[in-house]
Parts: sequence; C-alpha cells; structure tokens
Amino acid sequence: MDSFSKKISIRWADLDPNFHLRHSVYYDFGSQFRVELLNQHGLTLKVMQNESIGPILFREECVFRREIVFGQDITITAKMSKMRSDASRWTIQHEFLNDENKLCALLTLDGAWMDTQKRKLASPIPQIVVDVFNKFPKAEDFTLLT
Repeated sequence: MDSFSKKISIRWADLDPNFHLRHSVYYDFGSQFRVELLNQHGLTLKVMQNESIGPILFREECVFRREIVFGQDITITAKMSKMRSDASRWTIQHEFLNDENKLCALLTLDGAWMDTQKRKLASPIPQIVVDVFNKFPKAEDFTLLT
C-alpha cells in the first residue's frame, strides 16, 4: 500500500465554542479511520473477536498546526512510523491535511495487541495481523523496532 487517505467533512457537531474543530474529534476521526483501514484489508472486528485480540493504545498525542473550521474538507492519512517485525508493537501517524495539502494536525499513537481472554499483551500475534500491518504505508522515517 503506497498510501491510504480519506476525505472527511467537518460537521457542526464537531466544533467547539471557538468555531473550530474540537480537540477530541481528531482522536475520534483517527480511531474510525483505523478501523475502516483494518476492515478493508481483512482484519475485521469479527476476525479480531475470533482471534481473541484487540488493539490497545499506550499513548495518543495530537499536535495542532492550523485551524480546521466548518465547511472545510480535510484529508486524513495513515502511515506506520514504527513497528516490530511481528506487529506486536507499533506507532501509527495520521496527518490531517487541508485543501492546500498543508498539515493541520499530526496524530501519533503507540499501541500493541491484547489477548482479550487473558487480558494481557497477546503473544504470538496472529498472522493476519502481521500481514495487514506489513501492508501499511511507511512513514519516511519508518523504524523497525527490535
């Protein structure tokens, strides 16, 4: 996969009292986008349930660069920034880009996989997870974790 992106429209309900995108909406858009991305490549919620795994986040951070306001169309992208070869730990970055392709926000999250029955970090990771995560487009500064 060279790139994965999606256009999103800003809704009235997404705004804060300053009439720009509410900070928590960036996280909601990122979460929804990741689930759609995984689903499109075969790692559906049903597969996760059958494999008794689920993604967990250790850190999620958004750096805000430019305002996003009502009526703007924004493009969100997803890239793998860091990953262990077995896909057990990973860092994904989302860019929020305006119509001029300028960066409005950078959302970065560090995560892993949890065994939903044992309630502990999953080991080993099912092969479908490894296959899907290897398809992710890589950030320019991608790092393979050991």
